[in-house]
Amino acid sequence: MKRILFFILFTVTVIKAAAQSVTVNAQIDSLQILIGEQTGITLEVTADADKHIVLPLFSDTLVSGVELIETAKPDSEFLNDGKRLVLKQKYIITSFDSALYYLPPMEVEVEGEIYKSNPLALKVYSFPVDTLHPDEFFGPKDVMKPDFVWSDWYLAIACIVLFFPLVFLLVYFIKRIRDNQPIIRKVKVEPKLPAHELALKELDRIKNEKAWQKGLQKEYYTELSEAIRNYINGRFGFNAMEMTSSEIIDKLMQVKDESALAELRELFQTADLVKFAKYIPLMNENDANLLSALKFVNETKEEPDPNAKPEPTEITVVEKRPLRTKLILGGTIALIAILLILSIWYVGREVYYYFM
Repeated sequence: MKRILFFILFTVTVIKAAAQSVTVNAQIDSLQILIGEQTGITLEVTADADKHIVLPLFSDTLVSGVELIETAKPDSEFLNDGKRLVLKQKYIITSFDSALYYLPPMEVEVEGEIYKSNPLALKVYSFPVDTLHPDEFFGPKDVMKPDFVWSDWYLAIACIVLFFPLVFLLVYFIKRIRDNQPIIRKVKVEPKLPAHELALKELDRIKNEKAWQKGLQKEYYTELSEAIRNYINGRFGFNAMEMTSSEIIDKLMQVKDESALAELRELFQTADLVKFAKYIPLMNENDANLLSALKFVNETKEEPDPNAKPEPTEITVVEKRPLRTKLILGGTIALIAILLILSIWYVGREVYYYFM
């Protein structure tokens, strides 16, 4: 009975120890390499799946003379229904000095305990040189220029072709934003108003502003007389803007009787006194002169003929550039400038690499 209990206890202990054992093994792909050749070292760690394993990290060398080129991503594999874990880590190494190198054991930490792998060796040979036939030893070849292929230059040719149109657009947009002109003019078609309607609109504006009540007597009579002069120009067909008051009256007397021009003559005289003699008219004079202007326009206006053809339209160019348009215009200029710089840089680089 004691033997059976001892055997069972021994078996359980062995199984438990085997389940908890950690093995660390290192293998090298090639024990011998030439100078500059590469080989790999595979570090394999086997432990329980629930154990925390820390693999060794190397900076740039394993030992003096043996350089580390690359550390691959670890590879893992589970055994015994996921109870055991096999973790593999590969290191790519090389050497540029011929010698026999001793690679010490690699240390792996498992649950705070250090386990070491088996040591390795690496023999690095130099290139064999035939000293008996030195003429057969050839030096490095010169850099060979590739053959000219049109497909390699399609992008450079496109940059050259588009260069001048881009320069033209850049100059055009810069000139537009500098002159504060719109890129595309908006044409607004408006019907041409008769002279008396334009005059009545202007007189109504002057009446509503009441500049003379603000002490702006000169401005008030200047606008009033200009409104009448513009009306006379459009209604009677002579340039009243370039004539004196008396010349206008004399010209109108050829087509109108003097009694109809009496009030207009008084308006012009008052306007001349205000503008040139600093005359300050009375309040009722200001209203009376405005009424005289309205009366003159209404009495002399030309009634439209219902059978006449419609007047031709005037084309008004509306030049407006909102802030959004200015921002878009500035962004377009910046984009074109960047494209020009990139095209010059790319073509210059391709030409330099081809001829150098």
